Amino acid sequence: MTRVSADDLPWNAQSSPQGKYGVLRRALSQAAGCGKDTGTWGGGHPFEVEIHRVPPGKINFPLHEHSAQWEAYYILAGQGTLRHGEGHEEPVKAGDYLVLPPGDAHQLINSGSEDLTFLVIADQPQADIIHYPDSGKWLLKPQRKVFEMKEVDYFQGEE
Repeated sequence: MTRVSADDLPWNAQSSPQGKYGVLRRALSQAAGCGKDTGTWGGGHPFEVEIHRVPPGKINFPLHEHSAQWEAYYILAGQGTLRHGEGHEEPVKAGDYLVLPPGDAHQLINSGSEDLTFLVIADQPQADIIHYPDSGKWLLKPQRKVFEMKEVDYFQGEE
């Protein structure tokens, strides 16, 4: 058994250059010895658990959809808006539990006056491709490489 206390962990901040996106995280799974984005296939845990805090007026991440990863959010405090699917928006508040399957684009917007705090639980597939519908970007995990896709011929560069 491994035990960690969330209160003993620092809040690690991540924000976009112009400040539209902002989140503070406590990485519970990493504190318990799991590598980032590493499931049982790589010696990690079968799921990753973090606590996220989104300040008022901020958005956690750009709208994105996973090809393989499931995520669940449990809202601990605050209120906001879940943007998901193709243009759907709905309010969220403390006590709500959200399950986001692969292919369901999602982001959380803090539309309240206090921090939107929630627990994030994600399974750890061996590979995941994340698509960002608003910008057309892609992210490859576990390599954590972001790219824009350009279509080429199947055999290009092979001969």
